[in-house]
Amino acid sequence: LHPDDMTTTPIRSKTKKIELLSPAKDLATAIAAIDHGADAVYIGADDFSARSAAANDIADISSLAEYAHRYRARVYITLNTIIYDSELERVREMVYRLHEAGADALIVQDMALLEMELPPIELHASTQCDIRDAAKAIFLHEAGFTRVVAARETPLSSLREMASAGVEVEAFVHGALCVCYSGQCYMSQAFASRSANRGRCAQICRLPYELTDIQGRKITQSSALHALSLKDMNRSDYLGDMVDAGVTSFKIEGRLKDASYVKNITAWYRKKLDEAINSREGFSRSSDGISNISFIPDPNRSFNRGFTGYFLDGQTASDVWNPVTPKSTGEPAGKITRITSACMETDSPQQLNNGDGFLFVTPSGQTGGFRIDRAEGRTIYPTAMPDGIKTGSLLYRNYDNAFERALAGKTASRHIPVDILLEDSPGGYTLTLSDGYGFSASAYRACEKEDARMPQREKIISDISKLGGTEFSVSSADAAFPGERFIPGSLLSSMRRECCLKLREVRVRDIAESRAVKPHSYPCAPVGTQADYTYNISNEMARGFYEKCGITVTGRAFESENPGEVKIAECRHCIKYSLGYCPKHGGRGTLNGPVFLRSGKIRMKAVFDCHRCVMEIFPVKRP
Repeated sequence: LHPDDMTTTPIRSKTKKIELLSPAKDLATAIAAIDHGADAVYIGADDFSARSAAANDIADISSLAEYAHRYRARVYITLNTIIYDSELERVREMVYRLHEAGADALIVQDMALLEMELPPIELHASTQCDIRDAAKAIFLHEAGFTRVVAARETPLSSLREMASAGVEVEAFVHGALCVCYSGQCYMSQAFASRSANRGRCAQICRLPYELTDIQGRKITQSSALHALSLKDMNRSDYLGDMVDAGVTSFKIEGRLKDASYVKNITAWYRKKLDEAINSREGFSRSSDGISNISFIPDPNRSFNRGFTGYFLDGQTASDVWNPVTPKSTGEPAGKITRITSACMETDSPQQLNNGDGFLFVTPSGQTGGFRIDRAEGRTIYPTAMPDGIKTGSLLYRNYDNAFERALAGKTASRHIPVDILLEDSPGGYTLTLSDGYGFSASAYRACEKEDARMPQREKIISDISKLGGTEFSVSSADAAFPGERFIPGSLLSSMRRECCLKLREVRVRDIAESRAVKPHSYPCAPVGTQADYTYNISNEMARGFYEKCGITVTGRAFESENPGEVKIAECRHCIKYSLGYCPKHGGRGTLNGPVFLRSGKIRMKAVFDCHRCVMEIFPVKRP
């Protein structure tokens, strides 16, 4: 090869690649996630996404892929709704456009995608596929999915079993929790004609409910208990355990969240996951680059409803719900110790800031919120004195104005360190850029070699080190020839630009070459397996897939033909346990039969399957 055609492709590392996967509602948020350390981002296209409010056109997907691939980060598209027969061709055409735009994988729920003729693109089985055990994970892996996204409720032991069977496992580590197993919630469709499996969830689980027993007696004094509203997941203390269990991708929930949330949470998990990776042998990040962050990340200072590890240990947990409010609680900020007509005094240990927002909970359980104009030490001056607040009320800061302002601007830059070497070559010079990941690129220029009368080495090194405007930064730079030479700055600039472009090209090419598209097959299901409405079959292609696997299809998706008063949710969260009535865990007294929930026109009953340790929700007709 002529020196100016030289590039080097690395020998693939034998370390297991660990991925931090961040959400994005739009292009700007996705780029922020990558800058703050994400190894991959997942984002919705312009249709068929389980968050219909977070759609993006193909041009933005293309721009995102171009940016992400500079760092060998990946772009996954959420195409995870159920699909109707009339939409199948439109979906197939969209997949071709997404592949052309540079998307690396599709996160899908509908089995029709396996039956379509598609371009070579990875398919990841969405958590909407209800993947809660190793048997389901193996089935989908054998069917042709490169990766499976485990149900949020999946314990560590089951994650380990999935990974041990050779399945690539993606697991959630942070963010909002649905009360129901994903893909198995029909509350929104049943009561609001808005399908969660079509990206239009009405969040019935976040409403306040009155709870009664089978005799119609109130179970709690509150008529506004958010009995189905869960805290947010936070597994940042368990990342090492998840790495050891074989989890490949660590996923942050939040495709409707703003950029400040994504910046903060991504930066936090980048730091924590790096600690877990660096303390173990045989693991490395799945993308390249170093992120310089200008703030100290803290998940308590972004939107949260309180935190829970959410059944990772496999046990029933009483701390999974937040019955007080479905809104952000934020971080504890002490108590109200004194109230006047204009201000309130607190015993807050935090530095409070002008413009902060607060949630309060009175001693009797009443909640409310307010913003402040200013803070003077522990004395705060509300914009308007909130109704119902009392001395002794617990205070939570759910909007940290100073923190949000700090996150509003550019808060990170990501770069790939390179070693730069200028060398003598026959008839000219060769410039080589080498990153720390095994890639390099060279550019050659024919040039008369002219000795310099004045020292030039420092200027030459400065010229070849001007990498501004690229993803690269200088780790070291040297000019390896004896004496002093005069080399025109324009020639050095030309070589430097060519090297940067070539190095980017070889790195991006490696992304395409490393995609692992699996062949499609029809794994045999256990004899007698039947697919009812909970399989979410809404088109003939999906039906055909299951039948080829030996599964008898007995019903279509809830959205296609309402099956009546059937189970509309299945949950690991248990009202009976959380209220202290579980007989298996030393509960007080007895609570026989179902619990009835009422919120406005909504009537439901919770039935408890103690053998499986799950709660089932059914609709109830009003008398």
